[in-house]
Amino acid sequence: MKRIALLFPGQGSQAVGMGKALYDEYPEVRKLFDKADELLGNELTTLMFEGPKEKLTETENTQPALLLTGVAVHQLLINENIQPVMAAGHSLGEYSALVASGAMSFEEALPLVATRGRLMEEAFPKGKGSMAAVLGMSREAIEQAIEQLDEDEVVDIANLNCPGQIVISGSKEGIDAAAELLKENGAKRVMPLNVSGPFHSRLMKPANEQFAKELDQTTFRNADIPVYANVTAEPVTDKNMVKDLLIRQLYSPVRFEESVRHMINEGVDAFVELGTGKVLSGLVRKIDRKTKTFAIQDPDSLNDFLTWYKEES
Repeated sequence: MKRIALLFPGQGSQAVGMGKALYDEYPEVRKLFDKADELLGNELTTLMFEGPKEKLTETENTQPALLLTGVAVHQLLINENIQPVMAAGHSLGEYSALVASGAMSFEEALPLVATRGRLMEEAFPKGKGSMAAVLGMSREAIEQAIEQLDEDEVVDIANLNCPGQIVISGSKEGIDAAAELLKENGAKRVMPLNVSGPFHSRLMKPANEQFAKELDQTTFRNADIPVYANVTAEPVTDKNMVKDLLIRQLYSPVRFEESVRHMINEGVDAFVELGTGKVLSGLVRKIDRKTKTFAIQDPDSLNDFLTWYKEES
């Protein structure tokens, strides 16, 4: 039996048309998408298929859209009796991983992430926060540089994605100032990201208290497979620990590279990215070139994976 690790993408992987090929092909996916519209009381499916892009990119819409597509692909793997041995998600993707692990139900997770998105949008004035990817610089060098910023220029490390790619998050003024400083100190590039807020920074803490109340209303179960948590990069199955880590996740760095390295050390034959895009597959290859990856987002990519999976080892 091949050892499979599931990966679920976060914000930035959304695209108009996401999930449509799967919806058109598989009745079980149509059923799930219809249920999502019913749970949210809106036409999320139409927005995903037709746009407009600007509305789909709003955090409150992006988060349930990504969770829905990831869970839909996982359902197709369940139908093929494919049982992963571990899972992880990038930021919002951690919720999809928790659904796949059995720690949360889809019915509770979908409205929860829509609320999470809304609270994140409201936590800091729109247009006043920003994020940027820093290429070719170590964490230590970035931290030393941003320590030189003025106190009102808030900048934190947000995502530790792969060697040479770290994302910073904070106030727009802080990110602009940090970009100049980092380039002066040796960064190859500092690229602004198309996001609507300073996610995974201390500026998200205002969303925390209200979101903790939402999590109190959510039913968690012990996970069937380990989920590598963003906050610790360690495997988690205990329901109480899952909840605590989700609260901290809003304002803590996403330790993706460490999570992937720990999963590789546990022994996996392939990482399989579920939902839309190939961002995480690309990061995994930068972390370890020898590791096999798949990104399933339509019937063709699903069939490619199934062909490999069913081959004799």
